[in-house]
Amino acid sequence: MEAASASLWEREEEIAAVVQAIDTLSADDSSTGSLLMVRGEAGIGKTALLAEIRRIAERRNCTVWSARGGETLKSVPFNVVRQLLQPALVSLMPEEAREYLGDWYDIAGPALGITEPGERQADPQGVCDGLVAGVRRLARRDWPLVLLVDDAHWADQETLRWLAAFAERLDDLSVLVVVARRPGEVSGESARHLDAIAAAAGRPDATLSALTPGATAGLTRATLGAHADAPFCREVWAVTGGNPYETVELLAKVQDSELEPTESAAAELRALNRSARGGGLVARLEELGIDATRFAWAAAILGTGISVGLVAQLATMDHDDALRCAELLQDARILTEPDPANAQVGDGDLEFVHPLIATAVYNSIPDALRTAMHGIAATVVADSGLGAAMASRHLLQVHPDDDEELVWQLREAAREHLAVGAPDAARRCLERALLEPPVPEVHARVLFELGCATLLTAPATTIDHLQSALGMPGLDGDERVDAVYRLSQALLHNDQMEEAVRTVEAEAARHEAGPTKMRLQAVQYMWEGIYAGEATSPGRSQRLADLASTCTGRDNSERALLMLRGFDALLRGENAEEVVELCDRALVNGRLAPGLGWTDTEWGIELLLMLANSYTYTDRLDRAESLYNEALRTYESAGWSGGHLALAHAHVGIGHRRRGRLREAEDSLRESLRLAERVGRGLPLYWCISCNLVEVLLARGHVDDAWAIADQTGFAPPYTSAMVMPDPRSVRGRLLLAVGRTKDGINELEEVEKAVAARGHHNPVLVPWALDLARALASEDPVRAGRLAADTRRQAELFGWRRRPWRIWRPRPVSTSMRRPASSTGSLRGLLPS
Repeated sequence: MEAASASLWEREEEIAAVVQAIDTLSADDSSTGSLLMVRGEAGIGKTALLAEIRRIAERRNCTVWSARGGETLKSVPFNVVRQLLQPALVSLMPEEAREYLGDWYDIAGPALGITEPGERQADPQGVCDGLVAGVRRLARRDWPLVLLVDDAHWADQETLRWLAAFAERLDDLSVLVVVARRPGEVSGESARHLDAIAAAAGRPDATLSALTPGATAGLTRATLGAHADAPFCREVWAVTGGNPYETVELLAKVQDSELEPTESAAAELRALNRSARGGGLVARLEELGIDATRFAWAAAILGTGISVGLVAQLATMDHDDALRCAELLQDARILTEPDPANAQVGDGDLEFVHPLIATAVYNSIPDALRTAMHGIAATVVADSGLGAAMASRHLLQVHPDDDEELVWQLREAAREHLAVGAPDAARRCLERALLEPPVPEVHARVLFELGCATLLTAPATTIDHLQSALGMPGLDGDERVDAVYRLSQALLHNDQMEEAVRTVEAEAARHEAGPTKMRLQAVQYMWEGIYAGEATSPGRSQRLADLASTCTGRDNSERALLMLRGFDALLRGENAEEVVELCDRALVNGRLAPGLGWTDTEWGIELLLMLANSYTYTDRLDRAESLYNEALRTYESAGWSGGHLALAHAHVGIGHRRRGRLREAEDSLRESLRLAERVGRGLPLYWCISCNLVEVLLARGHVDDAWAIADQTGFAPPYTSAMVMPDPRSVRGRLLLAVGRTKDGINELEEVEKAVAARGHHNPVLVPWALDLARALASEDPVRAGRLAADTRRQAELFGWRRRPWRIWRPRPVSTSMRRPASSTGSLRGLLPS
């Protein structure tokens, strides 16, 4: 084997596995995709193995896309996935790219840098799904396709999230993915994503080992000549530990020094090895002169896109001097020209020979100088047209210094990150802006922006930021009201329902009567309406009714109050026709008013779900389904693939359930559950989905499946403090009865009875506990069972069910048995469901 292929010594087993995977891929375009994870320490030969995989794949007429993580580029969102897709993207005209990406073009396109982002903050999960869909379509075009990701431990978090999602879907896509990483190196979300990628491989990682003494001897003789004696070869192995990179570098040093490979010269190997890495490398760099050192430092600061022109600007040297330094560093094997086979668009003229060298050079820069160079690099990058987001990775390294311009640049970078679906990158920018710190009149706004950036990913953190922002000057008028609303949303998502209510209530008390106060009152009533606790203030429903009676629907605050009043009337079991009339008044020509759409952030999804559910449970199913389907279409087209889309699918399922289409209901709810699993458990939306899925499975008679779902999703006490329809305790009680745990079921349903009495939610359609409890008590306490059934019928008639077919039960014709004394169990037969 040639010296140039040094890192492939003793890699026969790994190469054989790759050859087999490529042959399987190339044989049939319907073959199942596969993933290989290569793990190894720095310098062990991962990059050389991936280069060999590229050569093998290209010889078999495969398309190969490759990308590489960078130690100083981890904060640049979508950096690695952009590299990976560049070969495909640069070959497409804009209209072709739109054709291949389809509906995902406007969602994933900004993350890839091929189109401008929209006005709204992008949903991170939607962008991830768009990238998965887009790559899948491109992969089918370019079959057989091999994807190579090197140094994945340094990949940005957004890329790793995409790669984990893509790896999960290789079963129906013929593509080979090879990922190389070091062990350790990462933690948190990135580590979780890497673990998920490894799990998708379905096989143990290929862990690369150091060279054996025999392989090291073979490599030494292949490089220096067959006359290298055994003691010399053994010392090469002892000095390098069999690390291929260090072995190659040491042998190059031996050649440069014209050292004879004999036992007598072996003692000099350790000194030569020290000069090839770490402090020795730095000393060797300094020997090249101050200009070459400055050039290398500037290259290390840039990390990627190392062009002579950019480095010259950063190192403040003229172009001719920069060219001379580049040649010196190439001769010293510190920098090299990119491999044409692996080169990416925008890679620049040069790259470091190995990441170990880049790290050593970067760490050798004096701290104060390194910080200053990052500040200059930010300007150089921004001036070159790469934008504030790309420059922000340098700004993050600059020491705080009361710089108003830097705060503005970081806020601008955060906006760009949010626009492409990278809230974590935006968070880092805004957190760094706070350290500057901002001037007092801007400080609260930065905290507000930071709270908005973390709302989807860290509600508890959002709460802290927004509370701090509201406690200082700088937020006034509508901006302050928006911050209060966002804070209450975060409290809601963090299951702090009562705090959400009190926060809005306190802010409303600060305002005089008018549109602002009315909006805050509406939000307060909205959170109270979905709060399942017992802390609702006395007379709430009457106050809401009085306020709504003054509303004509002339603005969105009034429309919101009409929706809330209709929903409250539904919960309390008031007349269904009045509920519908209130909801109709909240619409404009039968449609949602501008500013009250499913993606509008001023009011949120909760209000619109209250409206749609009011139609659902008053049997205006055409109107309800129109709203549910509009939500589904809106979120899909906007690329919102998180909790909003999960809730939309869930409520489409609820609509199917109300029409009796149980199989369709189950399908929608299972899809909803799949989406919700990605968002996280314990949230109100997760309770809504699991509750309705259990209820549908029970209605289908699939008791075992219902119990399995309840166990899988944790559908058991303690319950969420947010209200869920139908009532989770009622559904849980029914489930316990269905699996034969009668006593537990009765206890659960009796707890519902107490809660209903406290809350005043008497609508048996929404809280269907009474008839299940009556059925369970029929044999042991027929008097109570009969009373429960009769009360339920009375409440249903008050709601208005007398004028439409019964949906709670189907009464049988009265028989003589119905005239027995109340103590007889037969008195329930006409009231209880068959």
